[in-house]
Amino acid sequence: MPTTRPRYTLTDTGVIEEMLDVAQRRWPGVERKELLLRLTAAGRDAVAQELDRREGTERRERQRTAMRDVADLVDAEVLLSDAPWQ
Repeated sequence: MPTTRPRYTLTDTGVIEEMLDVAQRRWPGVERKELLLRLTAAGRDAVAQELDRREGTERRERQRTAMRDVADLVDAEVLLSDAPWQ
């Protein structure tokens, strides 16, 4: 079928064969073409989890930094007084 999208050709040898053999142990009775799809989905899920963890860690660090910096940027005594409303 004609397409402008990239196509990939993989041969069931070497590293690909090893990966599919491991996948076959995980999902016995599944044909190797389906194993390849399951492996790519499992890889996607693992990468997504890693990214979520990293982004969560970075977000928490930004929050910690903001909480540390807020004391220098905001005078809580002034905020709690009537001064902001005058």
